[in-house]
Amino acid sequence: MNGSGSAVSRKEWILSTRHGEIDMARRTALMGIVNVTPDSFSDGGKYFDVEKAISHGLDLAEQGADIIDVGGESSRPGARPVSAREEMERVLPVMRGLRRKLSIPISVDTYKAEVARAAIDEGADVVNDISALRFDGAMALLVAAEKVPVVLMHMQGEPQTMQQKPHYHDVVQEVKEFLASRIVFALEAGVEPDRIIVDPGIGFGKELEHNLALVRGLPALASLGQPILLGPSRKTFIGEILDVGPEERLEGSLAASVVAVLAGANMIRTHDVKESHRAVRVADALRFGGAPAREAKGV
Repeated sequence: MNGSGSAVSRKEWILSTRHGEIDMARRTALMGIVNVTPDSFSDGGKYFDVEKAISHGLDLAEQGADIIDVGGESSRPGARPVSAREEMERVLPVMRGLRRKLSIPISVDTYKAEVARAAIDEGADVVNDISALRFDGAMALLVAAEKVPVVLMHMQGEPQTMQQKPHYHDVVQEVKEFLASRIVFALEAGVEPDRIIVDPGIGFGKELEHNLALVRGLPALASLGQPILLGPSRKTFIGEILDVGPEERLEGSLAASVVAVLAGANMIRTHDVKESHRAVRVADALRFGGAPAREAKGV
């Protein structure tokens, strides 16, 4: 990934992984979600079975996901923390099964270095860390040594407390400053600049207006010079706007994703890959012109 992004044009954003490159220069990449948990806010328990989780991941790849994100610990507000051992028991069989059948990149959604280490050994290509390398002192050194891309996400507080009256004076500026400091931390730990992705953390220690401001404020975050991942999929702020539960937030999720693409997001994390794939293709065509071809999926 070279140069600095903006809301007008993205430079040659290319994320290199052990299982191929994701080219985000003139199209938005999609990260498909596989939650191997009994208690995630949207699909908790639905893919807790290993075979169901593997099948779901393969389906998401077939539908157009550029990367599959596997997580074994719920980060919904108030969620119960799990041990590294329990998290690995959930994640590793799924990671192993997907890696045997997929040639596209896979990410592991964890803030624990022990889990990340084991997942990388099973074929994970990216570490998606909701703590931005804050919760485990060994994580930064691990991703630097393994030369794997890392997602640095903003979160006010921790999952158990993050929605207890979150407060900001200027949410966009404060999130930008936090991410800038975590980029510096990662670089000083030896993580290469073209392996850092930033995520403003929609729904993580934010109320409705904070989330809306962050989506509108993506051009300011793009000035950090790193590609932006956004995860609006089925989040509470959409439910608050539409007064619907998680399973009825598809249209709202797609609307937020399209606005995010036009504002400068480089990757969208989503539960609904098929629908997001179509919506984002149109958004990319409107933004860049034409109908960019999607890469063949490695299923």
